[in-house]
Amino acid sequence: MILSIPSTVKLYACSTTPRVSASHSSSRISCFVRSLDCAGARRLSRSSCLLFCASNPRDTADMLYERKSSSNVAPATPPVSSSSASDHRDVSPPPRSFLDARSEQDLLMVIQKEAEAGRLPNNIAQGMTELYHNYRDAVLRSGHPKADEIVRSNMAIVLDRIFSDVQDPFQFSPYHNAIREPFDYYTLGQKYIRPLVDFRNSYLGNNSIFNEIEKKLEQGENVILMSNHQSEADPAVIALLLESTSSFIAENLIYVAGDRVITDPLSKPFSMGRNLLCVYSKKHMSDDPKLIDMKRRANTKSLKEMALLLRAGAKIIWIAPSGGRDRPDPVTKEWHPAPFDSSSVDNMRRLVEHAGVPGHIYPLALMCHEIMPPPLEVEKEIGERREISFHGVGVSVEPAIDYHKIDSALDDPDEGKSMYSELLYSSICQQYDVLKSAIYGKQGFKASSSSVFLTQPWL
Repeated sequence: MILSIPSTVKLYACSTTPRVSASHSSSRISCFVRSLDCAGARRLSRSSCLLFCASNPRDTADMLYERKSSSNVAPATPPVSSSSASDHRDVSPPPRSFLDARSEQDLLMVIQKEAEAGRLPNNIAQGMTELYHNYRDAVLRSGHPKADEIVRSNMAIVLDRIFSDVQDPFQFSPYHNAIREPFDYYTLGQKYIRPLVDFRNSYLGNNSIFNEIEKKLEQGENVILMSNHQSEADPAVIALLLESTSSFIAENLIYVAGDRVITDPLSKPFSMGRNLLCVYSKKHMSDDPKLIDMKRRANTKSLKEMALLLRAGAKIIWIAPSGGRDRPDPVTKEWHPAPFDSSSVDNMRRLVEHAGVPGHIYPLALMCHEIMPPPLEVEKEIGERREISFHGVGVSVEPAIDYHKIDSALDDPDEGKSMYSELLYSSICQQYDVLKSAIYGKQGFKASSSSVFLTQPWL
């Protein structure tokens, strides 16, 4: 999201936007790229035990709890057997909750029952039903032999969490720590997205640089990942592709997140499992003129929280300087990283430099729009329709880019800021093109370039 630092905030020392081609500024950039001293390998072996599927949704939900809570989870109701001599079939009672559901019909019945009882607003009930069907269709397309079980198990828990939050809404603070207990929302997000990823057609670019980043974090240094933004599934995709080689990054990454993912009932359970710095994007700052002042004050609090985090050191933060998700070109229908806002890049850079702790800014490219593509145009209203697909994804990173090496070669400070933003954006576009060739062009590892080495460490 775009960060706009008000003039009153001190830096602590302690859509349709036209797409910009990757070659747009190549002539300006090439002379700098050759002169930049960009460098990159250790992996943390801490494994994360992520659940995939279980035949009983309640058993799976209990596994996600650090301890069982009778106030949140009702006891399972055992099947009731008919004593009729003419009918010896097992007769199950109607499901009392989503976790008691034994079939698709049961899940949809609970949604309908809660809506009719007035405990679930009709628009949210409709969204939950649509989410179920779209998720089911996507997982079935994966061809997994237990696709039906995966869908029922995962969706039962997701619908249960959505419903629970509707009953008792969770309020996010400016800096939100991922909730791992008593319910593990992080693992829920991983478990939900995993069946949507075609790992055979997914790629990680420059794994050695992720290892380099982990070393810098171990040394107490800060790392910023300047990235494009494609879908609500971005955090899970990053974590899934890094979990086997860089689990520390996967679980400790802090995301600068817009208000929509912390207010939309269908997004909130997944957001609760991530470390978030919550901000209001420039794109939605003026949606309601009455809320502009409130949003600015909230952003000021989040910026102060970010400054304190960076001051403590050993933090890794992901931010999308475009201010929102990438969208396809309205004419060509081609996907491309949305252009960066140079002021957002510079604001983030200054926060890092004023932290009093060594910091590094890396360009990171994401390709996962097929999993959960955004609406074709930016929507003001909360409650967008969720399209879901099974597809290959990609994540890549290139060496950190040093702003001062660029600025020292130029006389105009404003030109240095612009050039720095262009360099980061150009790197992301070039990495994105490599991922695109590998995944959509079916070139696989052959798509690797001189600056992007593709691997599949999960296989």
